[in-house]
Amino acid sequence: MATKAGKAVVAALREDIDRLFDAEPEVRADADDSVHQMRVATRRLRSVLRSYRILFDAEEAAVTAAELKWLADLLGVARDAEVRAERFTDLLADFDRAPAEVTDALVGASRSAYTDAHAQVLSAMDTKRYRRLRKVLKTWRTDPPLAPELARDKATEVFDKVLRRDRKRLRKLVFAEPTATPADRVELLHDIRKGAKRLRYSCEAAGSVLGADATDLGSRAKRLQTVLGDHRDAVESREAIMAVAVGTHSAAATVYELLADTEEAAAGRALSRYPAAAAFVSATD
Repeated sequence: MATKAGKAVVAALREDIDRLFDAEPEVRADADDSVHQMRVATRRLRSVLRSYRILFDAEEAAVTAAELKWLADLLGVARDAEVRAERFTDLLADFDRAPAEVTDALVGASRSAYTDAHAQVLSAMDTKRYRRLRKVLKTWRTDPPLAPELARDKATEVFDKVLRRDRKRLRKLVFAEPTATPADRVELLHDIRKGAKRLRYSCEAAGSVLGADATDLGSRAKRLQTVLGDHRDAVESREAIMAVAVGTHSAAATVYELLADTEEAAAGRALSRYPAAAAFVSATD
């Protein structure tokens, strides 16, 4: 008997909910990469709820997605600070005698921001709001509010429709990119990255149902996501460096300028890989 769509989407949800729950004690202990892992699990859950929304009760799914966004935003502040600290450390490693004020202003400030943001995450995880979310997710893990009329349909048909819709959505963004103004292009590329991530996660949720077709499409979406993620990281890093450099009149000013130039070059290299990474989107189904 063919697998039903409801049963298949519950399995996908359960995997991501387990990832989130498994990451929680690691985040509380501030274990290495734990914030990242919990953030990814949260984002994956939100993505599945959006992509496969036709299978769920719309109101309950929207409420749960909103609570997951609240958690993801908190984790995101900490994770972004963590990434900046690591990136600035690597950048400064190429400078034998970088002024201490530069290291403090970039690496030190980012680490301090991470510490503050991590404390906010821990505080949030001790609130009634988080406990309610946890309780809801425990229910969703085995018995989510499914839409009965679609949950009984064949998983292959429903999941294939979801993947086609997410790919079409990404294709529309990619096709709009060549005509974007320079002012709009950076944000459009960021939207394309998010669209690629959404397609990747919907493909990964469909892997056990659709097999190699979904897995291969998800891999290509992941590549596009990675390329544009590298671009976004370099752009945001450069912006952060320039913001710190404002008003600096010392030997540090030269270092900031060199670091900004390095990040600008990194953004250009990442963007040069974009056309090849996005080519799959234009291919006919």
